[in-house]
Amino acid sequence: MNPSISVLGAGSWGTALAIQAARSGCRTLLWGHSPEHMAALSLARENAHYLPGLAFPENLATTDSLEEAVNFSSLILISVPSHAFGDTLKKIKPFINNETEIAWATKGFNPDDGALLNKIVEQTLSEDIHTAVLSGPTFAKEVATGLPTAITIASATPEFSEKIANILHNHCFRVYTSSDIVGVQVGGAVKNALAIAAGIADGLGYGANTRSALITRGLQEIMRLGTKLGGQTDTFMGLAGLGDLILTCTDNQSRNRRLGIALGEGKDQEIALKYIGQEVEGISAAKEAYLLALKHNIEMPIIEQTYKVLYQNLAPRTAVQNLLARDQKAEY
Repeated sequence: MNPSISVLGAGSWGTALAIQAARSGCRTLLWGHSPEHMAALSLARENAHYLPGLAFPENLATTDSLEEAVNFSSLILISVPSHAFGDTLKKIKPFINNETEIAWATKGFNPDDGALLNKIVEQTLSEDIHTAVLSGPTFAKEVATGLPTAITIASATPEFSEKIANILHNHCFRVYTSSDIVGVQVGGAVKNALAIAAGIADGLGYGANTRSALITRGLQEIMRLGTKLGGQTDTFMGLAGLGDLILTCTDNQSRNRRLGIALGEGKDQEIALKYIGQEVEGISAAKEAYLLALKHNIEMPIIEQTYKVLYQNLAPRTAVQNLLARDQKAEY
């Protein structure tokens, strides 16, 4: 019998991962919390709201029953926004057993305390459960379309990361494994906030020089925080670090970048968010990364200025001037 997987979260990324798993021959069940939305997916055999025109494979089914989704497979892949991650774990807890394995493609920190999501899994479910995090330079539409993509799957249990890699891998989707579950999570979370910063610079009309500098110095900020929290330096130079950062900062498929552009152009944040119409994870990530930097006494000036734009109404142009006015220093 072919392997099975349950994907929790029927947004663009969860749907793309479900399509990818099914396309690779895995029996797949996609769960979403809205009965109306899931009924529409079942009827149309596509996610017309997020990924229009991309038909579901025959072995991809849908449900709005969380109990059904958890009972369908011992392998659960969570792809909900970071603010809903902890609540989703609490809701599935009554249905899991000793064989349940949890992976997630959610990128972000826990909004309540800035904890990494693996800690929330351990606190809510069990420290003994097999866990893994999926991250890297991926846009949902390109994955669902079948364009060549490479990602990283990190787990403290090599057999588990290999299992997920084998389920998702095919001729157009390459999966690299890692043991650095901390570094992969930090890279995936902080890059969203830095993409807002890059978007702000472009919205202000600054050029490629500025964008390149922001990406390069932003990577240093990811590395400072990531290594302080226990991540490995090499991780930040790979797909889940530099790769994801470049993708999110340079392409307008990125919701975080688009928000930054709107802010740089002088648009109101709430109006910009309404126009984007999907979760912009970099807003909360900027706050959580900023607070972690304060807690651990880490210098993260781009994150600091992005936080002040988002939460303290600092003018974007002033934020850039603040960065340029910092004292001269050696690059390393």
